Amino acid sequence: MGGDGGPTGGGGREAEGGTAGGGGRRSAARRGAADPVKALMHRHRELCERAVDPLEIAAGLEAHGVTDRTAARFRHRDVFSLAEEMYARVPRDADTRARAVKVPALPAARAGWALRALVPGALCTAAVAGLRLTDGQSRLLVAVAGVLALVLGVRFAAGRGPLRVHRPRSAPRPVTGVWTGWLVGYAALGDGLLRSTVTGGPDTLPNGAYDGPWPLATASLLALALACAPGAWCAHLFAAEARRRLTASRGLEEFASAVRPLLLGSFALFLGALAALLVLCGEVLDEAVGYAQILSLGGLLLLARLLAAHGFTHAPAAVLTACAAAEGAALGTVFAGRLPGCGFLSVPVEELVSAWGPGSAPALICAAGALTLLIHAGRTLTLASAHAEPVASR
Repeated sequence: MGGDGGPTGGGGREAEGGTAGGGGRRSAARRGAADPVKALMHRHRELCERAVDPLEIAAGLEAHGVTDRTAARFRHRDVFSLAEEMYARVPRDADTRARAVKVPALPAARAGWALRALVPGALCTAAVAGLRLTDGQSRLLVAVAGVLALVLGVRFAAGRGPLRVHRPRSAPRPVTGVWTGWLVGYAALGDGLLRSTVTGGPDTLPNGAYDGPWPLATASLLALALACAPGAWCAHLFAAEARRRLTASRGLEEFASAVRPLLLGSFALFLGALAALLVLCGEVLDEAVGYAQILSLGGLLLLARLLAAHGFTHAPAAVLTACAAAEGAALGTVFAGRLPGCGFLSVPVEELVSAWGPGSAPALICAAGALTLLIHAGRTLTLASAHAEPVASR
C-alpha cells in the first residue's frame, strides 16, 4: 500500500540536516497524503478490529460524523465503500473470521419472544374476567392482583425480543418504568378521577367497577395489554426490514430515505391494530373507550420503547417524564382551584373537560409527546448506526 513504503533516503537527509524530528513528521505527512484511508483506520483502529462486517464499520463511522461527502475526501463515493475497504485491510485471525459469519435467527427463538408478547394480554383478560365475576371487597382484591400481574407480565414480555433494551450492567436502570406505569394507570382511572374532581369529588375510592363512582376503564386497559403483541411484531418488522435495507443501500442518504417510510408504516400499522383492539374490547365489554386518548398513549409508549431498544434512551425518558408531569399537573390544578382565591387555576382544565370530556387532556398531552418522539425517531432511527447490530429476537 502506498503509505507503507517511504523514500529510502529520508534517513540520510535527516542525518545531514540534523532535523530528525521534523523529517519524521514530513515523512508521516507524505504517507498520510499518499494513503488517507490508512490514517483513518489508525484513528478508528478499535472499531475496525472488532467489526464483524463492513456494515458495522460504516455505522461506526457515521456515528463519528463521517458522511458521504467526507468519504469523497478519502477517494470513495460513499461511507459504505469506504467501510468495505477498511474492513478488507484489517488483518483477522480465524476466530474473528468465524464471528463474521452471521447466523440467522432460528424460528424457535423467534417464537419465544412472540409467545412472551401474548402474556400481558392473557393476564389482563383474566383480571377483567375476575372483575366481572366479583363484587365488593373481592373485586378490589382482584383489581390489585390484576394490576400487579399485568406489571410483571409486561416486564416479562419486554425482557426478550425486538423491544428489549440492551443496557450495560454498570449502567443505571432508567426510571421510565415509573412514568409508564403512571400513564397507563391514568388511562385506567384518570378520566373517572378528573370527572369526579371537576364536579366536587371524589367522595369514595375506586372499587374496580366500570359503572362505579370512580369508573375503571377496563376496555381501554385490556386493549393496551393486548397491543403488546402487535407492538412487538411491528418493532420486529421495522428492525428486520431496516437491517435488510442497510445491506442493500449504497449511501447514508439512500438508507435514510428508504427507512423513513418504513418507520412511518410500522407506526401506522401498530395504531391500526390498537384501534381494532379498542373496537373489539369496547364491543365485548360493552364500554365506551376514548380512542384519541388510548391511541395517542399507545403510540407514545411504542415509540419510547422502540427508541430505547435501539440505544436512544434520553429522549424517551424526558418525554415520558414530561407527559406524566403534565397529567399530574392537570389534576393538581383542579384540586388547587378549591383553595381560597385560587379558583382561576382550575379554569383551563374545567373548560377543556366541559367542552371535550375528561379524556381530552391526556389525549392532547400524549399526542404532543408521541409527535415529539416520532420526529426524533425520524432523525435517529434512520441512521445506519442505529441498526449496526440487529435487535435481539431471542
